[in-house]
Amino acid sequence: MKDKIQKLKEHKAIALQGGGKDRIVKQHGKGKLTARERIELLLDRGSFEEIGMLKEHRSHDFGMENQQFPGDGVVTGYGTIESRLVYVFAQDFTVFGGALSETHAQKICRIMDLAIENGVPVIGLNDSGGARIQEGVDSLGGYADIFYRNTKASGVIPQLSAIMGPCAGGAVYSPAITDFIIMVEQSSYMFVTGPNVVKTVTNEEVTSEDLGGASTHSTKSGVTHLTAANDLECIKQLKKLFSYIPQNCNEKARDIAYEPNHEFRDGLENIIPSNSMQPYDMKDVINGIVDSESFFEIHESYAENIVVGFARLAGKSIGIVANQPYALAGVLDVESSKKGARFVRFCDCFNIPLLVLVDVPGFLPGTDQEWNAIITNGAKLLYAFSDATVPRVTVITRKAYGGAYDVMNSKHIGADMNFAWPTAEIAVMGAKGASEIIFKNEISKAENPAEKLKEKEAEYQDKFANPYRAAARGFIDEVIEPRDTRRKLIKSFSMLEKKKVLMPNRKHGNIPM
Repeated sequence: MKDKIQKLKEHKAIALQGGGKDRIVKQHGKGKLTARERIELLLDRGSFEEIGMLKEHRSHDFGMENQQFPGDGVVTGYGTIESRLVYVFAQDFTVFGGALSETHAQKICRIMDLAIENGVPVIGLNDSGGARIQEGVDSLGGYADIFYRNTKASGVIPQLSAIMGPCAGGAVYSPAITDFIIMVEQSSYMFVTGPNVVKTVTNEEVTSEDLGGASTHSTKSGVTHLTAANDLECIKQLKKLFSYIPQNCNEKARDIAYEPNHEFRDGLENIIPSNSMQPYDMKDVINGIVDSESFFEIHESYAENIVVGFARLAGKSIGIVANQPYALAGVLDVESSKKGARFVRFCDCFNIPLLVLVDVPGFLPGTDQEWNAIITNGAKLLYAFSDATVPRVTVITRKAYGGAYDVMNSKHIGADMNFAWPTAEIAVMGAKGASEIIFKNEISKAENPAEKLKEKEAEYQDKFANPYRAAARGFIDEVIEPRDTRRKLIKSFSMLEKKKVLMPNRKHGNIPM
């Protein structure tokens, strides 16, 4: 027995070593953590239990029969984060560059199956050169097995992906199906085809960083939701994100302790400028409403005209969708509509109530928007809100014009509570544009058309550009003082906590794609 136990220890020692120290220095690069170091930092100390430590590939082609490493380039298992159970896999770049083989994929699929069966989130730490080409179709089949499970798990359990090294070719589609992606700056990249293929096919010369680095995907494509300066910061952000979400679709996010206090926020009174054309930072409104330092923004550098993220209100996790007057005056466009819709869908999947802050002058006009399907993409946000069954509360801070008023969680599409500040302007369009249309003949016949236009603007502004007409119709539940917003929201979400909605009997809806 002693001999057998010793042999077991030797096998485990080899698995723990990965590709060896020389390969770590040569392939992994200075400053990057190993797969096991990443897991150790992510999980509570001593909580990790590994699954499949001794599994090896079965390939015998191209000299692979003499290249065996226990674990086969991926560390899989389970542990806890703040005492919450989570399944995790970390690809090991020191073993075959983290390339995915048939058995490598089987290990990942194993923990995903367990996660779905037990209602537990999955976190993937991706660092792989792609499919193991020596295995041919076996490795490709392994990717498809993972994609299938990602899809089955979608909306059932949260799936988080950290890109901590290369992620290329078919490998990118697994993170793309998951709920959130975090990329490490300067050391990670994602693309379907690399710079060499791009040059061959299109004659474009581009670096890996410019083609698919963290900066590119956080600002241009919107593929990644968060970026981190290094591995340590990436793990820190993963843990923070994890704290706002529940274990599965049948649970709610964990509350944190909160003592009711003086809930009025006088600072909110001075945020909206007296000039309705002047911008302000909606994040000041958000931070003035939510619990101190609790706002965690998602997709910060992409489609900045809409702000989305998580926060806590009286210790409870909420999702926030807000127009941003500082960027494009807060209009809705193709990118912001997609960004908002995706976030709303996630919150609805996992029972996270939604707070919507509105200051929107409409949809962005122009050929670029129309040719890039603002109709279909704007409908995504409309569909997402309309389909959501979680508690939904709206606060209109200033402008709510045209169809964008309807789309931004209006009462007409199922919002539970709708509030407006006294500065709210709810109308079909701005006073100037509306006056030019309604009073066109009167203005053109006036001795001084410019003065007449100003007069009619004021008339329209007084009659329509305020919250009271909507409140009279019941479309706004209450016009509130800004300082009282936090207290009203705490009470509203508490009142809606047990909300249940019976949806029509259907397989699933057909969201405009």
